[in-house]
Amino acid sequence: MQNGFYSAAGGMVAQFSKLDNIANNLANLNTNAYKRQDLVVGDFLRLYQEKRDELPLENQTKEGAQFTHRSIARVPQVVESYRDMSVGSFQRTGNTFDIALQEENIFFAVLTPDGIKLTRDGAFNLDDDGTLITKEGHKVLSQDYANTGNFIKFSSDAVNIQLDKNGVFSYLVSGNEKFNPGGKLLLVEPENVAKLKTIGDNLYSVDTADALTPIKESGAVSQGFLEKSNVNAVKSMVGMIEAHRLVGMYQKAMDTQMNEMNKEAIEKIASARA
Repeated sequence: MQNGFYSAAGGMVAQFSKLDNIANNLANLNTNAYKRQDLVVGDFLRLYQEKRDELPLENQTKEGAQFTHRSIARVPQVVESYRDMSVGSFQRTGNTFDIALQEENIFFAVLTPDGIKLTRDGAFNLDDDGTLITKEGHKVLSQDYANTGNFIKFSSDAVNIQLDKNGVFSYLVSGNEKFNPGGKLLLVEPENVAKLKTIGDNLYSVDTADALTPIKESGAVSQGFLEKSNVNAVKSMVGMIEAHRLVGMYQKAMDTQMNEMNKEAIEKIASARA
C-alpha cells in the first residue's frame, strides 16, 4: 500500500473519531455537570521517537531503518482521550436541594446498587422517607457514613433547610426558632481524577486504590444552584466543521493517490514495456 494512501486513510479514521466525540459532547450540552471529553491526535513518528529506546531494534542499523520506513510514517491517530474537569456555568434555581460545587475535582458520593460512586450532578431531592437522593434514586452519602451507615435524612416537619459552603445542613422545626443539625455531605477529591471512569447516569467509578478521604472544609458548596455542562456549543460546532472539511480533504487525497497517480504509473509501465 502506498504511504500517501495509508496516511490519508489514517487521518480520515482519526477525524471520524473526533466527529463521534464532538457529537457525544453536543448530545450532553444540557446535562447537569457534564464534563467535555476530548481527543489528542498524534502520529506514529512521534510515538516512535518517544518509545524507540524500548524497541528491540537499535538505531542506525539496516533493520532499524527498514522498520522505520515500513511502519513509522506520519499517520495521524488518536493517541489519548481525556476529560476536561473544569467547572461549568451555574444556573440559579432557588430549589432547596439543588447543590453546585464551585471547585473542580470535588465530587458528591452516592450509594448505587454497584457500590459507592461519584457525581457532580447536584440535582437532589427527598424520597418518601425524607432521605436525600439523586434523580435516579441513589442515596447521597453523609460524611459519617463509613462510621455510622447513616444517610442525610429530614423529618416531615423540617422547614427552612439551609446548607452552608462546607456542605453542612441545618433546619428548623415548625414552632421552634433554633436550628437543628441535619448532617453533612460527603465531599471527596480523588487522588487521581484522570483514572475516573464514566459509567452512565452522570456517575464516575473510582479506582480501587484511590482512598476517598472526606474534605472537611471545601468552601465550595452553593445551595440553590446547578452546575451546567462545560461544553462550549460554538467551539464544538467549529470543531465539527473542521473535522468534516478534513475528512473531505483526506478523501480527495485518497482518490488522487488511487485514481490519478496509480493510473499514471500504470500507463508509464505499459508504455515502457511496449
